[in-house]
Amino acid sequence: MIQEGMQRCALLIEYDGLEYAGWQRQTNALTVQEVLERGIERIVGVPVNVISAGRTDAGVHGFGQVAHVDVPETCRISDVRLAKAFNSCLPRDVRVRAAKRVSGNFHARFQATRREYRYTLTNHYSVFRRRYAWQQTLAFDASMLNSAAEIFLGKHDFTSFSKLNHDTESYICAVEEARWNEVESGVWHFHVAADRFVYGMVRSLVGAMMDAALHKVTPDDLREALEHKERSLRTTPLAPAQGLVLWRVQYDDDPFAGLW
Repeated sequence: MIQEGMQRCALLIEYDGLEYAGWQRQTNALTVQEVLERGIERIVGVPVNVISAGRTDAGVHGFGQVAHVDVPETCRISDVRLAKAFNSCLPRDVRVRAAKRVSGNFHARFQATRREYRYTLTNHYSVFRRRYAWQQTLAFDASMLNSAAEIFLGKHDFTSFSKLNHDTESYICAVEEARWNEVESGVWHFHVAADRFVYGMVRSLVGAMMDAALHKVTPDDLREALEHKERSLRTTPLAPAQGLVLWRVQYDDDPFAGLW
């Protein structure tokens, strides 16, 4: 419930997550949420709470993160200028791409209908990709990546491919898209979209698909692990965080639909 005298703003945010301990505010490490709240407070003059569509892990990036924040009605800065005002108080690795006043009923997390992630993989080293890709030095069978990805399509319990989170009541997610594309020689993008994701899920899936591409496990091994819904059965590692980007969040009444 929005407080009297406040108005809700939706934010479209991008950030380089490599220097941050994830999205969610922590007591002993710097996070994206903390940086945003401090910057916005300097503009609106009161403490704020920025609520995001998803809590990305340490080192994970955001391109289309969506959040909401309640600011005083006395803040007369127009929507067009609001993002620029917030950015004037933010570090260069966190940016508000757009800000828009919305209904007080809008909720960035609970009303999101679809979330999309992109993971970048390359088989050769480049200093220009080291912050934003998994640079795999071992030879792997790229043809196995999509064969493994097909296993995760549909509605499943992803307990086996997640990290434990005591706040998570259900590990069931409906995966609508899961595909790899070679976007240039030796560089692949994994695109995955679902109604929701659980803690560590995308990095776990990418790590599992890479183990299939390395012929350490078979697609049947991955299918069996998925069906058993048992985290201890997963022997594949998590993929490195720096290759992962929260790409887009969608809503039935999308405040940023025109920006895609």
